[in-house]
Amino acid sequence: MLDRSKSRPTRIGLALAGGGPEGAIYEIGALRALEESIEGLDLNDLEIYVGVSAGSFIGASLANQITSKQMCRAIVSHDPGMHPFTPRTLFSPALGEWARSALGAPRQALRAVSRLLERPGDSTVLGSLATLSRALPVGLFDNEPIRAYLHDSFTRRTRTDDFRSLMRKLIVVAADLDSGEAVRFGSPGQDHVPISLAVQASTALPGVYPPVLIDGRYYVDGVLLKTLHASVALDEGLDLFIGINPIVPVDTVHTVEHGIMRRGKLIDRGLLTVLSQTFRTMIHSRMVGGFATYAARYPDTSILLLEPRRTDYRMFFTNIFSFRSRRDTCEHAYRSTRDYLRQHQEKLGPMLASHGLTLRTDMLKDEHRDLWRGVGLDGPASAAPVTRRLHDLLDRLDDLLDAPEDVRVL
Repeated sequence: MLDRSKSRPTRIGLALAGGGPEGAIYEIGALRALEESIEGLDLNDLEIYVGVSAGSFIGASLANQITSKQMCRAIVSHDPGMHPFTPRTLFSPALGEWARSALGAPRQALRAVSRLLERPGDSTVLGSLATLSRALPVGLFDNEPIRAYLHDSFTRRTRTDDFRSLMRKLIVVAADLDSGEAVRFGSPGQDHVPISLAVQASTALPGVYPPVLIDGRYYVDGVLLKTLHASVALDEGLDLFIGINPIVPVDTVHTVEHGIMRRGKLIDRGLLTVLSQTFRTMIHSRMVGGFATYAARYPDTSILLLEPRRTDYRMFFTNIFSFRSRRDTCEHAYRSTRDYLRQHQEKLGPMLASHGLTLRTDMLKDEHRDLWRGVGLDGPASAAPVTRRLHDLLDRLDDLLDAPEDVRVL
């Protein structure tokens, strides 16, 4: 490892992947652990922030001087520095899309029937169903509330919704739906787009949210092209690169012995779980392939990549469309990151020291360190006792209703 010159500040970049609401909450917990455990690391004063999908939400907040402490507090309470955030922001039904589909269904049904009658030998039932599929909504939920929430948050106090007014470089990656190419909002030529609109586009996972129209083009989730887009940050000539990726495939090898599953077979969980594992495997293998080349391509940059273990069943089996476990997920990420730093301190300590940073081993040894007290709360359940008991009861009811027969609630 080369010694860095003391004549200039260490250039640190951060890239954050997606993973839905749970992925974003995981990133918040991991970031809080990093900032606490590494002396000299200021996550609101980095060289560049690269965000994809849910990671763009977190990266844009950091670039706008919203701290990891504020984000942690916002998960369990209304922080004075944060606009109140509710599940409705993410999961408002896309009524406009459903109305459009309802109006278009008769026309598409007539077209499908006409096709069968005109060319009975050339048409199939599946072909007719494909025609009917055009009447389906392109997104279940409305992502306009996401843009509105961020716009409101980024125009408060000294924050900004304009890439060009930020003190640090922010890149939000989305995919152009019609060309299949990545677009880097915040880069020259794309920095006129409001940050909130860019994040709305980057988080537009097909099927979940409708594509976002910007300057006559439609954009969808940037994770469809690359998981982290780490090279966007690495090309800045960084000394230290930090990446967080919550999206990893699960390995069920220990689920039976731990009482998590009966057979250890994901197929028992149904179509959505099979699709989730397939999606995670594809994008994770793609990321691993990319990172294998980075050591040679960026020899002067130290790389720190954080992601859940493949046996981290809490992350995989948590319902990403539920907020009931947001506190547990954040604390889990916080503790997992601390464990990782502690287990690899012999390697990470010297590496960080070469960049003028100090791994706080004394804090990592403190087994009683609590995330919530560290951010100024008396534990995750800081509400009044009656409210706290009600939330606990509802959480337990959610677990009972959502848990499949072959899975134990974690």
